[in-house]
Amino acid sequence: MILSRRSAVALAATVLTLYVTPLAMVRSVGAAEFATRGNDAGGVRVDVTPKSVAAGSAWQFEVVMDTHTKPLNDDLTKTAVLVDDGGRKYAPLDWQGDKPGGHHRNGVIKFNSFVSASATVTLKLVQVGGIGERIFVWRMR
Repeated sequence: MILSRRSAVALAATVLTLYVTPLAMVRSVGAAEFATRGNDAGGVRVDVTPKSVAAGSAWQFEVVMDTHTKPLNDDLTKTAVLVDDGGRKYAPLDWQGDKPGGHHRNGVIKFNSFVSASATVTLKLVQVGGIGERIFVWRMR
């Protein structure tokens, strides 16, 4: 069957509308849901911002730590864990950023991506700045 030029353009416009509009909506919802989360306890401020949570690639979270009271000596590859709402835990793959020490550190902590029906994802940082757990939660859908 051969489509007229007008029919082909109409079909293309329909296909684009059906596929591009939902993607744009997901991006705008995702931007609001994946905002920076902060925790200020024990004289240490920690801010975490998801940078990438796409399926099939490493999930990346930017971590910024600031203090004026104690050195930031924590190894986040040993003290961080990502948890889905089913309780499954995921260990970090890598930390790319400032080395331990000093009063200001930032970098990106990476995790394997996972496919889950989770409504939320939780990043836990254990004993950062002497605080038992710092918990950062984002809605996935």
